[in-house]
Amino acid sequence: MKATVYVTIKENVLDPQGNAVQGSLQTLGFDEVAKVRIGKYMELTLDTTDRAVAEERVKAMCEKLLANTLSEDYRFELEG
Repeated sequence: MKATVYVTIKENVLDPQGNAVQGSLQTLGFDEVAKVRIGKYMELTLDTTDRAVAEERVKAMCEKLLANTLSEDYRFELEG
């Protein structure tokens, strides 16, 4: 089973890296970019076919390691 995990900075948390990318894009002439938020994308291959177990395990992985839940949100999708 494949898990795709997306981790993003919470809306109420400043994103200096996103601000820097936004400024650079505008400097390059991409004036339509109003806001950039930087995040992380991960693909995990799980050795299970039990969807409930996979959901429970990926949630635990996110909360214990993959996301800092104080400043980041996460979501994931399962395939297979």
